[in-house]
Amino acid sequence: MNKSLTRSIGFWLLLVLSLASAGVGGWIIAGQLGTMTSTLLDGTATGIEVYVGQSLVVVGAALLGAGVIGILIAIALSAVQALVPAPTPVVVEPIDWTAESSDSDESAIAADAAAPTVDTSVQTTDADDDEAQNGSSGSIATATKINVK
Repeated sequence: MNKSLTRSIGFWLLLVLSLASAGVGGWIIAGQLGTMTSTLLDGTATGIEVYVGQSLVVVGAALLGAGVIGILIAIALSAVQALVPAPTPVVVEPIDWTAESSDSDESAIAADAAAPTVDTSVQTTDADDDEAQNGSSGSIATATKINVK
């Protein structure tokens, strides 16, 4: 596959969604830990802030972990793409622009191209040729077993 990694929509989706997941996960963790710490130190913590806060920190940690894993996969894909050798371009014989052709050469080529070729040989058929076809109509489609609809 000769597709560049930077032109792959899947790669960019992986990278953007991983960054978003890591960002949201970090934001949830920081917010909940900050709230829990301040309310616990003030002595105003309720059960909802403490117990629900712990669950939200776990959800944030899962999002943060998924984002980090996605970023690591994107980095690994970039590294693998860099290690895979690019196909070398085929060197074609350069055109000699300095060579001049004479007018007689060009007219001979034009005359040859303009003259149609007609096969004037007469084909003879005998019983051996008919038997070689084994009952086929002799068309190309029949000879090559192509379905013509």
